Amino acid sequence: MNPPRTSRSRPSSGLYAITPDEADTQRLLERVGLVLQAGAAWLQYRNKLADAEHRLLQARLLQPLCARHGVPLIINDDWRLAATIHADGAHLGENDGELAAARAALGGDAIIGASCYDRIELARDAVAAGASYVAFGAFFPSPTKPHARVARPALLTEAAMLGVPRVAIGGITPDNGRALVDAGADLLAVISGVFSAPDPASATRAYLSCFTPPTDRAPA
Repeated sequence: MNPPRTSRSRPSSGLYAITPDEADTQRLLERVGLVLQAGAAWLQYRNKLADAEHRLLQARLLQPLCARHGVPLIINDDWRLAATIHADGAHLGENDGELAAARAALGGDAIIGASCYDRIELARDAVAAGASYVAFGAFFPSPTKPHARVARPALLTEAAMLGVPRVAIGGITPDNGRALVDAGADLLAVISGVFSAPDPASATRAYLSCFTPPTDRAPA
């Protein structure tokens, strides 16, 4: 029997942690556990270097860990893998298959995201096809995608009319993330800023501070 999805109660804002290309499954689970415990809102499983068998293994192991923390597990690129393990959803880029097909396979309650890069028209089309959220970026130079298209923060403001959560990605740090939240980002998507940090839990909390009104922050 497939486990129930955790996406019934979706956070309105927070850190969208994306896993690195990690071959060591035990290390991956340990670091993800720290990030989830520290308060990440969503987790995306992404591993561009692993083969299909290894991705299936890692995704299956991440699923109960996410469920234990009440955090949705979203699969990058591969909606078929998401369907196989009954994940909470999938994230699709422009070459990852039709969003409508993913929605039909995963069901109406799945979280399905779309990369919209630097183009509001892609976001409009994605929402019309059933996207749960839209992602824009890169907003800053990114070690993961050094040649990514550059998005303007104004895109986040413009996309408010679409009525779905807006995700910002690309070179985001705790120092520059607040400007994106102020522009309209509901979630900040981060890979290396969290998982390459010496202390992923502390890094997670630093990103979460971007969502705290300055007047509510504790004095330094």
